Amino acid sequence: MIAPARLAAFDASIAVSAGRLDLSDAVAAARRSLRDDRDKALTAEIAIGVQRWRAALDHLIVHFSKRRLDRLDPEIVEILRLSAYQLLHLTRVPASAVVDDAVHLAGRAGKRSAAGLVNAVLRGLSRGRQSLPLPPRPQSADRGSTLDYLAITLSHPRWLVERWLDRYGFDATERWLRFNNAAAPLTLRANRFRHTPDEVMQALAREDVSVSPGQFAPDALIVDAGQPLSGSGLAHGWFVVQDEASQLAALLPGAHPGDRVLDTCASPGGKTTAIAARMRPDGLLVACDVRERRMELLRHTVEATGAANVRLVRADLSLPPPFSQRFDCVFVDAPCSGLGTLRRDPDIKWRRREDELPTLAAQALRMLTQAADAVAPGGRLVYTTCSSEPDENERVATDFLSRAPRFVSVSARDAAPELPAEVVDDNGHLRTYPHVHGLEAFFGAVFARHS
Repeated sequence: MIAPARLAAFDASIAVSAGRLDLSDAVAAARRSLRDDRDKALTAEIAIGVQRWRAALDHLIVHFSKRRLDRLDPEIVEILRLSAYQLLHLTRVPASAVVDDAVHLAGRAGKRSAAGLVNAVLRGLSRGRQSLPLPPRPQSADRGSTLDYLAITLSHPRWLVERWLDRYGFDATERWLRFNNAAAPLTLRANRFRHTPDEVMQALAREDVSVSPGQFAPDALIVDAGQPLSGSGLAHGWFVVQDEASQLAALLPGAHPGDRVLDTCASPGGKTTAIAARMRPDGLLVACDVRERRMELLRHTVEATGAANVRLVRADLSLPPPFSQRFDCVFVDAPCSGLGTLRRDPDIKWRRREDELPTLAAQALRMLTQAADAVAPGGRLVYTTCSSEPDENERVATDFLSRAPRFVSVSARDAAPELPAEVVDDNGHLRTYPHVHGLEAFFGAVFARHS
């Protein structure tokens, strides 16, 4: 009998590779049939690990099978990937069990003729675990061997590795890739509609959950031990699960009680409710998104946090804003490549292509330009992304200013004094880097309307 977690991980991997679901949705769907929490955890660990280490796994599959990947059936590729991941990274599982399950998975997938190949590849990999044929860390400045090591051994797209290598150099790029390949801690934001961060820490401690303050964001809590999502905290709205870099981006509006704020791309609501918590009790935040499913996620977050000063409006803010009154601040958390979040969403690195960046940047610029019309004189316009790439960040900010003579750039620190100086670059933008700050790569720019 195939272990339930391996079967579920196979289903998730097939859905991701076929483009039917992104990784988080595929894992959630695969886990629904599982009852045991340990199986659910193992399913997520395998499915995420396969995406994290896919380039290295594929290199090894080609080596031990002596076949190009495109000469293997897609189902066999996924079986070999998840099995190779277990052999290399989950060594507490007996190799014989992994190989046997892989052979049975091939039969279940209707590929019995490939069972012998699967068996041979995995047994060869298991025997060679101590000296894997992966590109070694380069001892010289040879570009080809450097890129092979970074792209294959550390498992990232070659085009992206080249960009980072040229911008930041080898050591920083290597640290960045290792950051992306490490499991991310569970990070919470204390919900100030309910409690202060200290109060949340104390309440969680009573449920045997240990947390420590984040490094930069004032409301960030890093889970050190325990299971906060299965206790009272989530149900009672003590906190929101939110990455620390995302929490920093939510400080940029510098919102105060009494402000009118428009959040144009608000779902799932983490930044929305963080901004709203700093405006209470008499501020108003209008939160928008375009798709009904996104609005449902947003509605759930707003209700769970008790953000009574938030009003939801379904609207497409790539079009002119449908509001008669202007706002003190308009927040544009633009749809982007997501290349700054590869630690938490490793499937993104295999879905994105370099030639998509100009299109994404152009879309962001259009949205920012449309949103600018909703800013009142003297008000602020905030632009943020979770992208690592200047195409979607600094270049969009520069292009916007060249088209919007009524706006000027404002230092993020001036707009949001709570923002630590360490995360503000020389241009006054919010800029977090994995190799510098130990956070996902986020960007934020603030503009002020002077007339």
